[in-house]
Parts: sequence; C-alpha cells; structure tokens
Amino acid sequence: MKAFDNREFDFSVKDFERIRQLIYDHAGIALTDSKRELVYSRLSRRLRATGIGTFAEYLRLLESNNAAEWEAFTNSLTTNLTAFFREAHHFTLLAQQLQALGSARPIALWCSASSTGQEPYSMAMTAIDAFSSFSPPVTIIASDIDTQVLETAKKGVYALDQVEKLEPALVRRFFLKGTNQHSGMVRIRPEVQRLVTFRQVNLLDARWPIQGGLDAIFCRNVMIYFDKDTQLKILRNMAPLLNHKGLLYAGHSENFYHARGYFKLRGRTVYELDPAFLAQPKHPLRTT
Repeated sequence: MKAFDNREFDFSVKDFERIRQLIYDHAGIALTDSKRELVYSRLSRRLRATGIGTFAEYLRLLESNNAAEWEAFTNSLTTNLTAFFREAHHFTLLAQQLQALGSARPIALWCSASSTGQEPYSMAMTAIDAFSSFSPPVTIIASDIDTQVLETAKKGVYALDQVEKLEPALVRRFFLKGTNQHSGMVRIRPEVQRLVTFRQVNLLDARWPIQGGLDAIFCRNVMIYFDKDTQLKILRNMAPLLNHKGLLYAGHSENFYHARGYFKLRGRTVYELDPAFLAQPKHPLRTT
C-alpha cells in the first residue's frame, strides 16, 4: 500500500513508519501522520543525492550504520525556524538577569537549539548591551543536532531581510553590511561572534559536552517536537546544569508542568529550579 500516488519514488506506509521510528530513536523527534508529505519531500533529495532508487533501499543504508548518511538523514528532518530576538520579552528578562548577576564572576549561558545562530547571537548582543561593553563577562555555548545549520551559524552571514525588522541603530552596532558581491547580506561583528561557541549536541544523548554552573538555558521551540516522556528526560538532565538561581527559557507554545519536582514556572514561559529539586540531600546545588 502506498502513502502517495504518482510520485517519483514509491513511499509506502511501512517506509514512513520505519522512518518515524528511526528519527524518534535517534533524535527524539515524534513525527505525526501529517508529516508524511514533508518526510517524502525532504528524503527524496537524499535518494537523488545518493543515487538510490527506493526508500526501502535507502533505509537499509541507514540501518547499516552509515554515519555520514545518518547525519544527512537527521539534518533533512530537522526543522530550523528562527529569527533575531524572537520572543523579545525573553531578551528583556535576560538583560535584567545579567545585570543582577553583575561582573563578579564569569556568566555561562547555553542555547540548546541554536539552529542557524540568530538566537545565540541575540543572547550575545543582549549581554553586550547589559554590560555596555563588547567584552562582557559572558560565554555562550550554542548547540544543535543539525551540522548544516551549525556551519551557517558559525559563519554569521545572513540575508539583509533577516535584520530588516530590527532597530537600525542595533543593526549598525552589531552587523557589518556587505558590499559588491556580498551586497544584500550582513555579517555578525567579530566582537559578537567571540562570545559564542558552537558545537553539535543531540539532546537525546545520555551525556552532553556541556559543563554545569549555567546561569541560563534557552530551550525554546524544540520541545514541541518531542513527546512528554522525552521532554521529561531532557529536562531532568538540564536541571543539574543550572546554578541554583538559574533560569530555563521555553518557547511560547511550550509548557513544562509535567516536570514539577525539577522546574517551576517563574513567569511568562520562564522556569526556575523547583525548591524540591534543590532540597535533595545529595544534589550538588544544595545551598544548606
């Protein structure tokens, strides 16, 4: 039985179910039935690129543990919608948080789903403004599972329309405008880029290459792709990485009420550590 007719490649319900299980096991992404056409469209490109004639053959390639194709498969099915200063109220709160922390010690932030870089660079610009310095006491780790978007993020080069809704003064301060063959493009200033380190992280991994002692974690608009059990597993692993007054920033359509015991709502899609979590006798963040 085919899921679609008149397609370049046969794509059966069985093919889709295998793909759904593979991406769930590997990246925690829960694909609904409504994503079948999107999956076909994106993975058809991989069949053309590899010269493979059927989805069944392509899935056999994946199941042979071909590392390069696993990376391409994951990149193909990852959604990367982002913008500079998206959900602006979070950056207002982040500025207040940074100012309250002051410069007595280094401040560490983690953007856990950085996509093409707009979010961590917005965090960096916020830090610069909060301390009125291009050398604030802030470091930002920015991670994503998708290696392609990480390469774009590292370059920090964007189409001009990506910044057209920002205040002109902010654009002049933090971006370089392209000329000649780079006309129509902007680039993040090196002073901003220096604050951000990019690395690949799969949130489903048992261990992350992220040090504890974080003051904030931005985990926005990524949990919506995971089921509740996967969300809870990730949140349980994030909690010990935060300082006792650290904050977790969520997306506008996400809520983490099922993570009571680890996080409690502080304000508009912003969470703090639950006192019950901090009171655990063996917890490293316990302050008493």
